[in-house]
Amino acid sequence: MNTTTEVLLSLLVLIGAGFTFVGSLSLVRFKDIYTRLHGPTKATTLGVGCLLVASSVFFSVTGAGLSLHEILVTFFLFITAPVSAHLLTKAALHLGLPSVAPLPEAAPATQPTSPSSTHN
Repeated sequence: MNTTTEVLLSLLVLIGAGFTFVGSLSLVRFKDIYTRLHGPTKATTLGVGCLLVASSVFFSVTGAGLSLHEILVTFFLFITAPVSAHLLTKAALHLGLPSVAPLPEAAPATQPTSPSSTHN
């Protein structure tokens, strides 16, 4: 294995570990379920994806051929993470779990019309 491949693998592992750590930390630090979903579905997914790509490159370079197992796992991870986050959010909304974000102000019953939209 040459130096360029080792540097690429090291960067992928460090980036993946960093994103996974930030995603896991956000799961612990955020206060409600709606904000906690961002950590695992955004940062951790990208982190695990980088680690799986690094694993695929390593075993493709040192092994007998192209390693597709890790690429398939990454593909399914990127597809299923947003779907599971959506289902968890819908379940939280259905249960009426509170959010720390303030609700938007109630919209007035009639919207004022702009001068360009009035007809004479």
